[in-house]
Amino acid sequence: MPYVTTNDGVQLYYEEAGQGRPLILIHGWTFSGRFFAHNIPALANIARVITVDLRGHGRSDKPGHGYRVARLAADLRDLLVELELQDVVLLGWSLGAPVIWSYWELFGRERVAVAIFVQQSPRQYYTPDWKLGHGSCYDAESLAAVITQIQVNSAKYDEQNLAACMKQQPSEEEKQNLLAEMAMSPADARSSIMADHTVKDWRDLLPLLDLPALMLVARQDSVFPPEGPAWVGEHMPNATNVFFEESSHMLFHDESEKFEQVVINFLNRIG
Repeated sequence: MPYVTTNDGVQLYYEEAGQGRPLILIHGWTFSGRFFAHNIPALANIARVITVDLRGHGRSDKPGHGYRVARLAADLRDLLVELELQDVVLLGWSLGAPVIWSYWELFGRERVAVAIFVQQSPRQYYTPDWKLGHGSCYDAESLAAVITQIQVNSAKYDEQNLAACMKQQPSEEEKQNLLAEMAMSPADARSSIMADHTVKDWRDLLPLLDLPALMLVARQDSVFPPEGPAWVGEHMPNATNVFFEESSHMLFHDESEKFEQVVINFLNRIG
């Protein structure tokens, strides 16, 4: 199976299809690259599509360290370097979006040309000046409750979380396949990542992030109110918001054809 090795010795699993400009798909928290499986055939018609399992997820290693957004960004750079990729399009869904923001903060536009973000708020916690955070993990107490649920019964948590992420519910076979992907992420790894991810505030960085970008916003999401992700598109100088009226958090599942066409049109436009 294809792996790259990070500079701290962790093996990251990846899959690829198609030829052309590299398009890296970065999944969300507790998920894996195979969540994009239905979208890959269409996207692979115009790009070299690469999905990667973040450390602690899917078929990648589950070490006892490194579960911070900045380390995931460094892992992404290791992937780009080892595969000798240039002029890359990065697409980050949910947690995948802050991985790209962190990459940009640490490494600038090295090897990266454009970015596509999918349904992620710039801040998950509520504050007096910010009420567009995560629906169920918005302060220290709710984070502790989420971690407790994961530690006590991660399978039950996964089933509830997956259902909340989709407006169009999958077949039973697809549901079980996706839950099996989620079960590969150990409770300690996912708890540590969420503890780091959920306290970050990216609002100071995003107005400086000047690469061409899209933010894909789901109108029916119970994880984030649409105004949170839309804030990202409104405050990045070269970004555009695209709204998905009939989607929850997994908009690439709920409105797959529209998602694929939006990405393909964007890639065609940037040349």
